[in-house]
Amino acid sequence: MPLKEQIDADLKTAMLARDEFTTTTLRGLKAAILNEEVAKGARETGLSEEAIEQLIAREAKKRDEAAKLFEQGGNQASADKERAEKELLGAYLPEQLSEEDVKKLVEEVIAEIQPEGMKDMGRVIGAVKARAGNSADGALVAKLVKESLQ
Repeated sequence: MPLKEQIDADLKTAMLARDEFTTTTLRGLKAAILNEEVAKGARETGLSEEAIEQLIAREAKKRDEAAKLFEQGGNQASADKERAEKELLGAYLPEQLSEEDVKKLVEEVIAEIQPEGMKDMGRVIGAVKARAGNSADGALVAKLVKESLQ
């Protein structure tokens, strides 16, 4: 089932079950997808599965960043809510690669590209992300590439 249809079906189920948290989170996600479609002029055709996955990954990252800020501000209840939303959104993303798998991928790309130090960091990160797609966390990729190039 396409991702957008899965989100619609899950939203309908949550509404029928009167699950307020899931309903609110999925409505927000649908709104983000609609906004992206309108912004890209793809309202009639819709977004590709990969574009929707990228959008969900961005939304999940926003929740994670908000949770960290709430914790810094001493608001643990809001931080927990943001983390729960991130967890719910994560269910629609492909399974994330482990740190070891990402490290292997980074080593393979470095062996192929043979970068000349830190100035090629962006090129290496781009190549790793192209291979891993949405299954690797961008921050983890950047951290591992930086460690490998130093």
